[in-house]
Amino acid sequence: MSAIALPARSARRIGPTGVVMLLLLPIALVNAVGFLWPVVNLLRMSFKETQATGALIDTVSTATWATVLSDSFTLDLIANSVGVSLFITLLTLVASYPIALYLHRSTGLWRTILLVLVIAPLLTSAVVRTYGWIAILSSQGLIANALLFLGITPPRLMFNLTGVVIGLTEILMPYMILALLSGFGRLDPRFEEAALTLGATPWKTFWRVVVPLTAPGMALGCLLCFVLAISSFVTPKLLSGGRVFLLATEIYDQAIVTLNWPVAATLSMIVLVLFGAALALYTRALRRIA
Repeated sequence: MSAIALPARSARRIGPTGVVMLLLLPIALVNAVGFLWPVVNLLRMSFKETQATGALIDTVSTATWATVLSDSFTLDLIANSVGVSLFITLLTLVASYPIALYLHRSTGLWRTILLVLVIAPLLTSAVVRTYGWIAILSSQGLIANALLFLGITPPRLMFNLTGVVIGLTEILMPYMILALLSGFGRLDPRFEEAALTLGATPWKTFWRVVVPLTAPGMALGCLLCFVLAISSFVTPKLLSGGRVFLLATEIYDQAIVTLNWPVAATLSMIVLVLFGAALALYTRALRRIA
């Protein structure tokens, strides 16, 4: 008897590209539903107009964009928000770098304790921490009473830009420290020892060896803190008492107080553009560092 040969089916295997696509599919769906779709809706709303009552007019118009971009108040608002966010980012970097460097060089139980102290503020809501700063910075707060006890007239630390800068700097410091620690992987103590052996002073060793090796962590921390600072709402709203105008607080006022959703959507898109510009600068800086 002659056996009948059946055609063998070739098993279809998923290649490396297919595996990668399958692994990325869940997060892609989450981003599409939770981020892209709301952004698209905001973009569509920014091309609408409102009546005096706040009702949306079902039309497509660039009038809102033209009004926002031609308004001197809005342009000053954008410049002020960017400037304040950059200043807060710089202060956060200066205050966090020594802590992160010391934490990186620590070992044993002391390193664990320091790391817990750094992470602990993140376990508390920003609202609670902001109210804590209100108790410290107010005219009857801890700092004012301490200065009065010493016979010094306390400066005004609340309901102005000073309070906003102090509060946001402290709130963003844990993010900066963690970002710096993640970028300290290239920092090898042997490089510092070699520079000192060759006659470099400790200060020159820091600037010529330590800072370049830790630059990727600094860039990451600055990007993260700038994005968080320019989009922060609770802390500026509470510490400024409505006297400091930033993009996030203005978006809230336009959406909730004046019910002008197209203007709020337009300002939100401008914030996203600023995010993209910050990310592009970070990528360019990272390439130059590497």
